[in-house]
Amino acid sequence: MSKAKRVPHILISEADLQRRVEELAREIDRDYATCERLIAIGVLKGSVFFMVDLLKLVNVPVQVDFFQTSSYGEGTEPGEVRIRKDIDLSIRGADVLLIEDIVDTGYTLRTILDLLRFRGAKSVKLCALLDKVERREVEVPIDYRGFEIEDKFVVGYGLDYADFYRDLPYIGIYEGDGGDA
Repeated sequence: MSKAKRVPHILISEADLQRRVEELAREIDRDYATCERLIAIGVLKGSVFFMVDLLKLVNVPVQVDFFQTSSYGEGTEPGEVRIRKDIDLSIRGADVLLIEDIVDTGYTLRTILDLLRFRGAKSVKLCALLDKVERREVEVPIDYRGFEIEDKFVVGYGLDYADFYRDLPYIGIYEGDGGDA
């Protein structure tokens, strides 16, 4: 299937993204300045662009790992969260920074955060690029928040529609590709 690279309505510009990522990196450096072992865990696939840009700016030593989940449920109802790719590093006794592209209902992130704590992390904090507060059904503490956004379908900077648009350097509101949305 071929998708034209139609430019969605820009919600957050590339310049605004980079400025906020720099601010988040400074906050993380401040909070983890005396940390003995920090592990940053990205939630695949959406967090990759954000995580790479963020960690290039963080000055504290950090190990990197990835987690991938999928949810199985009927329609839009929350389903069972399944691990598709687990982390490889042991997190016991480490400070963990979970990096996510967007917090929506909160179900999947709540499960991941609880699992990381259960596995013996010294601390677990969440860094999310986007927060759709209107959609929240389960409370999830966001320690480092990039932007709060309205309940719109967004793409770019890691977020996708049918695995397209991740490579856009900004966050845009997806408006369809000629009626297929």
